[in-house]
Amino acid sequence: MPAPDTLPRPPEHAAASRRLAGIGYVLLAVALFAFASLLVRLGGGSGPDASLHPAQFASGRFFFAWVAIALVTLRFPISFQGVPWLLHLKRSLCGWLGIAFLFAAAMRMPLAEANALAYLSAIFTMMLSIPLLGERVGARRWTAAALGLVGGLLIARPGSSAFDPAALLALVSAVAIGTETIFIKKLSDSEPPLRILFLNNTFGTLVSLAVLPFFWSTPEVGQWFILAGIGVTLAVTQFFNILAMQRGDVSFVAPFWYAVPLFAALYDYLAFGTVIGGWSAAGIGLIIAGGVIIAVRENRPRDN
Repeated sequence: MPAPDTLPRPPEHAAASRRLAGIGYVLLAVALFAFASLLVRLGGGSGPDASLHPAQFASGRFFFAWVAIALVTLRFPISFQGVPWLLHLKRSLCGWLGIAFLFAAAMRMPLAEANALAYLSAIFTMMLSIPLLGERVGARRWTAAALGLVGGLLIARPGSSAFDPAALLALVSAVAIGTETIFIKKLSDSEPPLRILFLNNTFGTLVSLAVLPFFWSTPEVGQWFILAGIGVTLAVTQFFNILAMQRGDVSFVAPFWYAVPLFAALYDYLAFGTVIGGWSAAGIGLIIAGGVIIAVRENRPRDN
């Protein structure tokens, strides 16, 4: 008689194992994404002492990620027949703006607050999906959006002495990333994932080369390694996210991305001793709650 641990596992056990693996992969992706914003702070300083411009970090993110993905395409060649070039370009422009403004905010305010405000992008995606994708948005998702917006106000607190103008940079990032997500949804209907990744980073690199002369400051040796680290970190982030989605539905994986501000808060505390205030903590909680509601409802056929 075989030992108990060698008996065939029931299908439900295998499914549970896949979901557990999916959670592990997405948490790795989330931790790496938040770590990239920490690298920005470490590599460029913060506030008026920043030695590198956020545009340089955005350039490093796209160029070094492009190098990593280009090496993958040597093993798995991609075809360029029937490419919707304009749609790819629009997506990449929005993505470049989103990451550049996120990095700018991360250099000027607590990492948890910057990442939380940037994650209002899910709300802007929802709003833009109405006119651009013809989607219907029900009461629950509008409630989730209201929670997120109230959370954003608690973090930024406009009109008060605690208002940080850097919060506006994070909000611009949220709008840009929210718009980018609309283009990603359109591309995902017909484009293979590797071609999307390759062209996104190709266009992002070209945009970087166009704007860098206006913001260039020669990096020190250590900053070159950090720029490369940001690009590779975010490329690996995408890889782990793909692995996670292969092991669980998007609606199951997506809510875990709202843990990014929590990881960012941990990194900020360990590296700089930064502790977020009560109002900001409440605002981050509301943004996470609203984002999770939107993500959970995203793939349900009757959203209300």
